[in-house]
Amino acid sequence: MGDGGEGLIDADARIQERMEDLQRIRERRNGGSVRNPEQVRALESLKLARTDLNRQFELTAHDGRRRQISQAIEELDRRIAQTAPLVEK
Repeated sequence: MGDGGEGLIDADARIQERMEDLQRIRERRNGGSVRNPEQVRALESLKLARTDLNRQFELTAHDGRRRQISQAIEELDRRIAQTAPLVEK
């Protein structure tokens, strides 16, 4: 049984090392560390929400619901435009 526990610890250490490697790669690709990771996450979340709403818009036939989705997409675009410059600094 002891070997199973050691295997889990080794696997966890490998996962942690891989996550650190990926973070270093992201930092190099972005030209340094991200100034505010919360803003990066917020921007990614907004973009994901926009993608989901676009999918819903394409699948919806009801005009009233399409207007609602369209307005929500416009609001997301506005928020993305506000957040993007803060992340790109």
